[in-house]
Amino acid sequence: MKVGNPTQRDMGKRPYRLLERLHGGLVVSCQARPDNPLHGPDFMTAMARAAARGGAVGIRANGPEDVAAILAAVDLPMLAIYKQDHPDSEVKITPTRASAEALLNTGARLIALDGTNRPRPNGEQLVDIIDTIHAAGGLALADIATLEGARHAVEAGVDAVGTTLSGYTDDSPKLPGPDLDLVETLVTEMPVPVFAEGRYWRPKDAHQALALGASFVVTGTAITNPMAITRRYIELMHLDGEDAG
Repeated sequence: MKVGNPTQRDMGKRPYRLLERLHGGLVVSCQARPDNPLHGPDFMTAMARAAARGGAVGIRANGPEDVAAILAAVDLPMLAIYKQDHPDSEVKITPTRASAEALLNTGARLIALDGTNRPRPNGEQLVDIIDTIHAAGGLALADIATLEGARHAVEAGVDAVGTTLSGYTDDSPKLPGPDLDLVETLVTEMPVPVFAEGRYWRPKDAHQALALGASFVVTGTAITNPMAITRRYIELMHLDGEDAG
């Protein structure tokens, strides 16, 4: 595998202070799919403003249009992603150099991308996308699913790893809640910051992730998706006892 060489990059231009601003806090993911009535930059910008007023330390958003609108309205670090579908790959989160460049062109400098070792569109390599981000003065944050995937991403040169994809790939456990075991393992073994993401419905789970050593926690659906919140509320209200918690 081709491996990026950090010594070849201009380390002084990379925005580590943005990453440091996230430490110990909550990043709120403001995303809405096309089938959601809240889809679009106007609604997502309002969501981001509300999250900022509530104390979020950062925003995660999808697509250049939403990212640019939120950056213009909210003075918080942005974890930018660009979800795309390609017929020749299962990788969807910022899967190509072009998708990373589109985000960088908005002014975003924290670019999150799928860091798994799965084939990418057009045969592109993870290390090349990371190099594109670094060359523009950005940081690459890898969404991974397993320890092996995290190792692959770190070897390719990412600046942080997160548990975002645990439960959403064939090689990761399907859990009803967050993968706190993976958080703990990554914190122990990774030489880069670890962020916790994926099914963080409960504040106590976010608290535990931070206690395990996660740098910050990302949550979205539990805060910014009223359709999913309503559906979950209705499902739980019909359960008995502690199952309804």
